Amino acid sequence: MTRLIRCGLIQAANVKSAAEASLEQIKKAMNEKHVKMIGDAAKKGVKILCLQELFNGPYFAAEQDTRWYSFVERIPDGPTTKMMQTLAKKYRMVLIVPIYEEEMTGVYYNTAAVIDADGKYLGKYRKTHIPHCLPGFWEKFYFKPGNLGYPVFKTAYARIGVYICYDRHFPEGGRILGLHGAEIVFVPSATTAGHSDNLWHIEQPAMAIANGYFVGTINRVGREAPWNIGEFYGSSYFCDPYGKILAEGSRDKDELIVGDLDLDMIAEVRSHWQFYRDRRPDIYHEIANDVT
Repeated sequence: MTRLIRCGLIQAANVKSAAEASLEQIKKAMNEKHVKMIGDAAKKGVKILCLQELFNGPYFAAEQDTRWYSFVERIPDGPTTKMMQTLAKKYRMVLIVPIYEEEMTGVYYNTAAVIDADGKYLGKYRKTHIPHCLPGFWEKFYFKPGNLGYPVFKTAYARIGVYICYDRHFPEGGRILGLHGAEIVFVPSATTAGHSDNLWHIEQPAMAIANGYFVGTINRVGREAPWNIGEFYGSSYFCDPYGKILAEGSRDKDELIVGDLDLDMIAEVRSHWQFYRDRRPDIYHEIANDVT
């Protein structure tokens, strides 16, 4: 029986200016927007849905301000995760929910919660690679590097992994997700025009090809005041294990991107390209060493 799974990605512009609204108002507005879009996804038959990086606010790492430390929530005990568990159960939909996580006071992560179609919290992935090298991307001010490795979650519909934004520039974690059995890897992101455009349609299809799985990658849209670090250019898409783009969003508007992923293709591709059989982990030890 064909395993054809309808999956979705939500790309969305921030609603309220960080210069004018309170943190509570910002989060409330973005939660409300996404609740509606999740409902729209359910009407279209989406079974697995991923939201964008730090979905319920702006990309606040555009500045370094301790104000944003108050934007954190616990996972899974915080209100946003609880709300998403209710929606997942209501719609029989797997949800990947990226938010700013508090482990304890002063220890914060860029995290995605994974919720199964029955509303059960399955676990979380914490962003591993934290950038602090480009104007407007001051993430080390806010996030510790992830410490949970590369989990793969067995959901009601597929085995899924998560990689977050800057992680996509590092192929090692993508390979580990494949070794752990991922069939679909979701990559929620926040990236602007001018420095990543030329990589956007190369890296994720390359990851899909190298590892023989599907990839769904998201970028938010619009410009975010008061920082205006650039245009978040959307273009969220799904690609298959051959690297072919199956569905893609626009550059400049809120959108639900829907793709029907034939998971049987994974076996077909891996029979043709025997990358897992022909690996040589016995001679790859140098890759885990620092440059000397």
